[in-house]
Amino acid sequence: MHIAIQQADLACAIGEVPVGAVVLDVAGRIIGRGFNRTITDHDPTAHAEIVALRQAAAATGNYRLPGASLFVTLEPCAMCMGAILHARLSRVVYGATDPKTGACGSVLCVQAYPQLNHQTSVTGGLLAAECGGLLRQFFRERRRKTAP
Repeated sequence: MHIAIQQADLACAIGEVPVGAVVLDVAGRIIGRGFNRTITDHDPTAHAEIVALRQAAAATGNYRLPGASLFVTLEPCAMCMGAILHARLSRVVYGATDPKTGACGSVLCVQAYPQLNHQTSVTGGLLAAECGGLLRQFFRERRRKTAP
């Protein structure tokens, strides 16, 4: 998670919402890294998880990543959970919960649908205070800059 936090810091440095993600293969090696790039890339799908999944898929030469794990600083949204399931990741570990768009239990619980053809284990709360603190500080600073 510490490397995902470093990725979140990179997002913050370019004015993006500070969310970072890493994908590890079965052996625990990093095969993908990503941070939010939606504003920079003019791409609504450029969430940290998607960026990391794309890099991992390119590194392995396969869009399926069985046995891989994703560590992300913020609870994934429905779009990201869909991509995670399609990639066949075995587990997701996230830091802070997202009460507005979280799809791992906060708003939706995508991984809980037994009808889906792949099941992914999800664990939340790893370094939650630190991950949440990055987001709170980012939005506090943004509000301060736009205040009259």
